[in-house]
Amino acid sequence: MSNKATRIYFDNAATTPLDPAVLEAMMPYFTDKFGNPSSIYSYGRESRLAIENARKTVAKILNAHPAEIFFTSGGTESSNTAINAAIHDLGCRHIITSPIEHHATMHTVDHLYHLGEVALSHVKLLPSGHIDMDDLEQLLANSQQKCLVTLMHANNEIGNMIDLHAVGNLCKMNGAIFHCDTVQTVGHFPLDLRATPVHFITGAGHKFHGPKGVGMLYINENVKIKPYIHGGSQERNMRAGTENLYGIVGFAKALELATEQYDTQSNYIKGLKLYMMEKVKNVVPGVTFNGDPLGRSLYTVLSVSFPKTEKSEMILFNLDINNICVSGGSACTSGADQGSHVIRAINNDPNQVTVRFSFSKHNTREEIDFVVEKLKEMI
Repeated sequence: MSNKATRIYFDNAATTPLDPAVLEAMMPYFTDKFGNPSSIYSYGRESRLAIENARKTVAKILNAHPAEIFFTSGGTESSNTAINAAIHDLGCRHIITSPIEHHATMHTVDHLYHLGEVALSHVKLLPSGHIDMDDLEQLLANSQQKCLVTLMHANNEIGNMIDLHAVGNLCKMNGAIFHCDTVQTVGHFPLDLRATPVHFITGAGHKFHGPKGVGMLYINENVKIKPYIHGGSQERNMRAGTENLYGIVGFAKALELATEQYDTQSNYIKGLKLYMMEKVKNVVPGVTFNGDPLGRSLYTVLSVSFPKTEKSEMILFNLDINNICVSGGSACTSGADQGSHVIRAINNDPNQVTVRFSFSKHNTREEIDFVVEKLKEMI
């Protein structure tokens, strides 16, 4: 393992490597099958068919109707579309969210709040990092205006998961719209949207070994909204712009593979997470784990806080030098020094340094042994 060229990739919550079988499914659309899906000749119809087949595949896996699935450029666009639609088309005037949402949600909500378009409430968190359901119930019951509740299914930094059905049913009882950022769970957990009380969910292909730059938005068939991006009549008049043909084909293929492999891979990856927890606990005194890693939690993510010392402050830098890819909090703010809003919200201890390890089917116990060995030297 000491070979310098060996890279250990433990940042799968940020992005994942493309599955070779997904690339293979995409290749023809890069080369021969490049017709514009909006063209009427057979060459264009072939591309249109590929997109509609992808839509059917995704709908079938999520147990939704194909007419409820829209392809986008990723999770960020999907969340922006849903949140803006809830305010501008569905009459929501009060947004209830949490302090630990992904920036794609948080910044969208803050923007609408600063424009003066909505009232904004943040639901309390329990010490475990979970949503305080009693507080959510209070906020909904006390709201004079129609609410949009936007809460993520699984947190990208600490892995905590909400009870999707419990939140959805609370929203239903209170006539609220429910948008759930499921970017970390589509492709990692079975979802049955027919049986789930939710109006909008989101997905991103690159979180489950598909391509970057393609995502999906599920819009429940009972919800009628206007397009967020204007122009042509693509995506049944819901999203203008020539479709990302190869991305969409890749998204569906990756979701198909992830679903087929779910039982074996999820057990395998969960085993890696538990193994790493054990190993780190044994070699680093004073280490703590953020969130609820053994409870209702994403099996791919492990957030670890180390006691802050001169050595451990350099931990990300030193891991990088050793060809180990991890992130300090959320991937989307790495490089910026302000640290993680998620860790601040649940564990505001300045004497700790937090590292997120996130695993995929490609990782091994040997890699964990190597990383833990290095951590020992660094701390």
